[in-house]
Amino acid sequence: MPITPKRMPFMSHLNELRKRLTVVIAVVGVLTLVGYFYSDEIYRILIGPMLPVLGDKGGYTFDLLEAMTNRFRLGMFGALVVGSPIIIYEVLAFFLPALKPKERKWFSWTALAAAVLFLAGVAFCYFYILEPSTVWLVEQSGETFDLLLRAQSAITFAMWFLAGFGMAFEVPVIVFYLVYFNVVPYATLRSNWRTVWVVIVVAASMITPDWNPWSMAALSASMVALFEASMLLVRIALARKIKAQSLPDIDDPDTE
Repeated sequence: MPITPKRMPFMSHLNELRKRLTVVIAVVGVLTLVGYFYSDEIYRILIGPMLPVLGDKGGYTFDLLEAMTNRFRLGMFGALVVGSPIIIYEVLAFFLPALKPKERKWFSWTALAAAVLFLAGVAFCYFYILEPSTVWLVEQSGETFDLLLRAQSAITFAMWFLAGFGMAFEVPVIVFYLVYFNVVPYATLRSNWRTVWVVIVVAASMITPDWNPWSMAALSASMVALFEASMLLVRIALARKIKAQSLPDIDDPDTE
């Protein structure tokens, strides 16, 4: 869908929202239907890192409709991951008409960075977090409980983790635009880095549902590293804007 090059009235924004939602729903719908017929493959890929721990304990269903529901959920999750670049593009493109011409130059880079960061977060979780988190949770059963895991629980666990890490890795995009739109000046973020780190640790503990020290530490460390890297990038890319923010009553330079 083409990007509207200029600002629009309110009703035009509603029409634009409808068009963007139509594209997103169509993409997710088509990919979900395709994923439904490949749900077995998606399931094996999704819980692949967990299989060495679960063995044959991850595929039970206890309801007549549960298998069909699981297949649709697997198809939709696959659609969201595969279609994430298009979904992110459409969401960001909706806000484009509200931006000034000098602000639109960052759109393409933002859409690309957001898609890459989301997929990087999913990949990081898949290869480094799922298996140790599963080990930790299974060990909680000890000798008292015998684990009989239903497929729905394994799917929900893996999907929550992957989606949570994917969204958490959007920290650089958030930091960039907090500074760019002067919501939080660069100097404020830099001088209050300890507070930011604490917020990151709290957020990581909320995103990871297993209370596993490894997963919380890994996500916290990743988000802190992304925050510091994004601060360096912002310092370089928005040097003139940061300088203007430190001066009272000076408008942002048009070149930024």
